Amino acid sequence: MKPLAPLLDSARAEMLRLVEGPLDPASRSALATLRTALADDPGIPGGATGGAGRFPLNGPVHGPGRGPVLLRRLRAMSAALPPGAGVLDDPARIAAVHACAAVADPSLCLAGLVHYLLCLGSLTELCEDPARLEPHLSALREGRAKGVYLITEAGQANSHLATGTRADLDPADGTFVLRTPGPESAKFGSAGTFGVPQTGVVLARLFAGGADRGVFAFMVALSDERGLSPGVEMSSPVALDALPLDYVQVRFHGVRVPAGHWLADGARIGPDGVFHDPAGSPGQRLQRTLRVGQGLWATMPAVAAATARRSAVRALSYARRRRTQSRLAPGIPLITYRSQQTAVLGALADAFALTCAADGARAVRSAAAAAPSPRAGDAAVGFTPWAAVSEPLAAYKAVTVRTAARVSSECRHRSGFSGQLSVHGLSAYHGFHHAFDTAGGDSQLVFYDMGRSFVEGQSPEEEAPTGREPTPDTTSPHWWPVVLRRHRDDLAGELRRLGGADGGRDPFERWNPLLERAGLLGEARATLMVAEDLARVTAGLRDAGLSRALTPLAALHGVLAARRWSGSLLTVGTLAPVDVEALAPVVDRLCDAVMEHLPLLTEVFGVCDGADPDPAAALGVNAAPAGLTWTRGGAS
Repeated sequence: MKPLAPLLDSARAEMLRLVEGPLDPASRSALATLRTALADDPGIPGGATGGAGRFPLNGPVHGPGRGPVLLRRLRAMSAALPPGAGVLDDPARIAAVHACAAVADPSLCLAGLVHYLLCLGSLTELCEDPARLEPHLSALREGRAKGVYLITEAGQANSHLATGTRADLDPADGTFVLRTPGPESAKFGSAGTFGVPQTGVVLARLFAGGADRGVFAFMVALSDERGLSPGVEMSSPVALDALPLDYVQVRFHGVRVPAGHWLADGARIGPDGVFHDPAGSPGQRLQRTLRVGQGLWATMPAVAAATARRSAVRALSYARRRRTQSRLAPGIPLITYRSQQTAVLGALADAFALTCAADGARAVRSAAAAAPSPRAGDAAVGFTPWAAVSEPLAAYKAVTVRTAARVSSECRHRSGFSGQLSVHGLSAYHGFHHAFDTAGGDSQLVFYDMGRSFVEGQSPEEEAPTGREPTPDTTSPHWWPVVLRRHRDDLAGELRRLGGADGGRDPFERWNPLLERAGLLGEARATLMVAEDLARVTAGLRDAGLSRALTPLAALHGVLAARRWSGSLLTVGTLAPVDVEALAPVVDRLCDAVMEHLPLLTEVFGVCDGADPDPAAALGVNAAPAGLTWTRGGAS
């Protein structure tokens, strides 16, 4: 590979606009300060760190000092966000800050997602008079208290749809009494950070006037520096190695919640005791209460893209430096092998696709924020409430975290023993995204709903497309979206033939044998969103050099994705065996094209997420790791 000229300012600026969105110079400066703060953080006393001056990637979950350290880091994130009441007003900035945190430490990113987007998000979106939430609200904004979100209950699947925790109105004084009726209704969440104030948003079923009024959110002071609040009970720690936070189960025993801490979202109880709710029904109330999840789902694609870019660049650095001693060609770099090229360049291509998807998710979130609140009847809840709240944002979350988990896993595998070491962060990235496949709205359930809704929502004239759109050349970024649109329609046609659109049958009896097919259709629809974002962004690139480098990378993503989908594509006849067989030489040609631009690509991707200390170089991929201390035994 011939060396290229330094990265042009135009290419750098264009990539930063794509990665971070429309941030102003002050916001970018705040991000740079945050990166420095996280890199220089000394960590938890006695905890494992990723190296001198490095941010812990997998420190201990519990232990002395963790609470103050976590608050310090949340304050660093807060300093990079808009001040005061506007902390959540800029979705692009929120996403960029959490992506920065994820690259440094996925567990911090998760704590931030819960703190800002779920806890603070609920307080600001669902409360009509935030002044009634003081001083807790200011403490959360300023990082003087930790925010917690308690929705999941330990005793049953889909607990979101059958919340057991009760909030009973006391008509004598207008307060609410929070109770856990049984062990199965205990909340599960990251509320076990002792020694610091913790404010929780607790989802509970409101009972007023003897009737179930639906699931609402309530602000509850869970603990302070001295210990738990009266009536709050927490279990011993619950370990979850993939996402190391302070997990516990939480129960409530007659906890009094002031009337002003009910996040009523427009609902009210009149002086006469009559209950009014603009949602219209308990089912629609749940959707309105859960709409805070849109901020989380819109942020996760940026987080997934950032960790995927870092994973791919590190795997590429390893493959370019690592010399192999295979008898086929002793001493050549690992990247010379075609199988390694396909894997690590494919990871780079997927990271670019995720970057484009993050741009698409930002656009959807901005449009949703400008739209009025959902009305009763806007969308029906299917298997879960997530797709009904926002199908496109739930889809972005589901497909991007699943892709990022695969990318980090492949990069770790292709980096040998070195890839397992904590300093690379690849294991932490994989654990974070793999666990998020279930967390934040189960991805597979989202795909089930997306497949079901597509089949049930089509009109008869939409069921049979009159013609196929022309197929671009396989080396074009537009080829894969065309194939996916055909595949979506083919999968939907198969489901209709099997009775998926038969509204006269019981929904469970109809869909139970078709769930896996419905999930495949839903995943195809979400994958298509990413493919269309990738084609759109690539076509709109303005810097000529960047376009020449990224176009074959975008096409490589599509061809490799088609190979992963080949079983389904062949089964329903979207592609013929000869089409799939012809993909192998196309992959080789695209890899050759990407290799020509590799120095530019690695520099572009490195610019996106700040300076990388290049652990491959620090470890000495062809020698004993540098920087170790040694102990020698005495003479025998």
